[in-house]
Amino acid sequence: MTSSAPTYIVRSTSSPQAGRSLNMIRQQQLVIDSPQLNGAISPGEAFLAGISACGVTLLGAVAPQLGIQLDHVDVQIEGYMQSGVAAFDHIDLHFTLTGPTDEEAAILVGRYQDG
Repeated sequence: MTSSAPTYIVRSTSSPQAGRSLNMIRQQQLVIDSPQLNGAISPGEAFLAGISACGVTLLGAVAPQLGIQLDHVDVQIEGYMQSGVAAFDHIDLHFTLTGPTDEEAAILVGRYQDG
């Protein structure tokens, strides 16, 4: 197996407050709290934000390549967990696109689903 440089690097450290992590992403600091603290965003929310942000940025990049007019992208993501289980049961994504036809919107969302 060949070795390659990582694509992304995030460093997470504990803070003086139990249940709070300090996360460095390049020069940006992001505070993430355990659900029990409920002050900053939670790890689950950060995870879901990464997925929905990927949808927004990917569609924004792909639309011009495909010659599709895309004026606005809104992605709402909902994660469902069972009580006491630290894993998502399922995740729903809802895309709202302004600009493309229904057929073009389906193509764009399909590109996201295909990875």
